[in-house]
Amino acid sequence: MPGVRLPGSRADDADRSGTGRPAIVPRLLSALVFGLAGLLCWISANTSHGSNLRNDSQALEYRDWVRKQGEHNAEIEREVTELRDDVDELTRSQVDDPAAQARVDALVRPAGLAPLSGPGMTVTLTDAPADATPRGDAPPPTPDDLVVHQQDIQGVVNALWAGGAQGVQIMDQRLVATSAVRCVGNTLILHGRVYSPPYVITAVGDVDGLQRALDDSKAVYTYRTYVEAYGLGYKVEDHRQLNLPGYTGSLDLRYAKVS
Repeated sequence: MPGVRLPGSRADDADRSGTGRPAIVPRLLSALVFGLAGLLCWISANTSHGSNLRNDSQALEYRDWVRKQGEHNAEIEREVTELRDDVDELTRSQVDDPAAQARVDALVRPAGLAPLSGPGMTVTLTDAPADATPRGDAPPPTPDDLVVHQQDIQGVVNALWAGGAQGVQIMDQRLVATSAVRCVGNTLILHGRVYSPPYVITAVGDVDGLQRALDDSKAVYTYRTYVEAYGLGYKVEDHRQLNLPGYTGSLDLRYAKVS
């Protein structure tokens, strides 16, 4: 309709200025916006030094470095194992007290240093698909909701020990008293070696007792709620016979301090 203007329109600005021309304030704001845009472009160019800021080659280099370091650590562990076997053999040949040696031998198995066989179970934890959608009334997931965390692995391991496990292994490594489970991003670091999901946890012991402990664990229950909400993997399998290798790494506590 003629003579009707919307509040804040350029026509209002022209009338208020008394000149029929746009007010100076919008022009200053436009100049400021373009100036800031130019500054951001300059900062981006200066930071990237002519390279692509979205290039993930550096992340890939770090990933390759971690993988190679894990392989190097595994090779060192094999060398240490051979040397330890030589030392043990020499020590046995020099021991004059059979009773003392018998006490040492009796501690090898419960310490996790000897191979172990028997019935048990495996528990497999897996990340959810990257495009997972919430199920039921669950809220939309965050990236942290879709991956297996350190506390999830620890919860399963603690439940298995509580259920009477005689020995526990994560992936291909036996756990001992000095073992520490650590997760960085969506990778697991155990005894200096790096693993990606799915994570397989193996326990030798009474299957019924192990299953009851998993069912009673609050930490495992929490993880299973995310399994139901977002599709993370949780698989429990019983086995009549499992074979766990003895731990072959170092038992030294290099970082622990007495408080």
